[in-house]
This record gives sequence, C-alpha cells and structure tokens, in this order.
Amino acid sequence: MRAGPLNKVLEILRDTKAATAVEFALLSIPLIGLILFTLQLAIVSFYDQALQTATEQAARQLMVGSAQDSSLSQSAFKTAVCAKATLFTCSGLMVDVQSASAFSQLSTSPLSPTYGSNGAVTSSWNYSPGAAGDVVIMRVMYDWPIVGGPFAYGLANQSNGTFLMVATAVFKNEPYQ
Repeated sequence: MRAGPLNKVLEILRDTKAATAVEFALLSIPLIGLILFTLQLAIVSFYDQALQTATEQAARQLMVGSAQDSSLSQSAFKTAVCAKATLFTCSGLMVDVQSASAFSQLSTSPLSPTYGSNGAVTSSWNYSPGAAGDVVIMRVMYDWPIVGGPFAYGLANQSNGTFLMVATAVFKNEPYQ
C-alpha cells in the first residue's frame, strides 16, 4: 500500500524527535528579547547616573561662585560641564541654568526639547547663574540613542526615538568671599 500525501503529513505531525528543539526555538525568542531589553536598560541607567554625577560636579562651580567670578559665558560653562561628562559627546549635552531669590520662585516644570526635521534639538536654553545667596536650578540633558528595535520597546521617550536623560541640581549659592 502506497502512502498518500495525507499519510506523510500525519507521519510528520506524529514525529516527536525534534519537539525539544522546536520548544526551545519558541521560548528563546522572548528570552533573548528580555535579555536585550535588560541590557539596554542597564546601559541607560549607568549613563544616566554618570550624567547626574557630572551635573553635581559642574554645579559646584556655580555654587561656590567660581563660574560667576570668571564671568563664564553660557558656551564656556557648557564646555566646563562637558569636561566633567567625559562619557558623552559635548554637542549632545544641553545645559539649562536658572536662578531666583527664593526656592519658590524657581521654575521646576519639565523642559521639553524641540526637534528639527533632521532630528536635532532646536531649543535654546537659559543661562542665569545668579549671584551670592541666590537659589539655582541646573539641568543637564542628553538624548541617548535607543537601539534594539522592538526589544527596547518603551524605553524611548522622545519623538526622535531617543531617551532624554535629565540630571538636576538645585542649590543655594554660597556667599562669595
């Protein structure tokens, strides 16, 4: 008796020799995705902490008045921040410094970069380092590129597909000597 096409299909379906390989293949795709997502999240967290540390170090120049005594311009202060943030490209750093006479007068609303058609930031940022006794809020932002396609779903928080890292330092300027 000759086996027909239906019998061949049934024979293949009854064969369980490769069941483990098929099950592993089905489970490995989500497992690899989870590993890649976790790795991307760990990288973002590491660089976010590095940005916060660099912001705190640069804020000390404002807090003790050395930036004001040196009459640092906005671009010169950004260069000083960049010197502390060695893990980042300087052109991608965005530095916003605002001062007021009291904490209640500071604007703590989130900053939102605007992007041009090429995906570059077109926003301009404040630079008001304040005087002795003023309170200052300093925010340093960086658009971190998110890679991983669907495995990094939900990490990008900007319209250009990047993750906006924001590091903040709020302090009162010391009386200058």
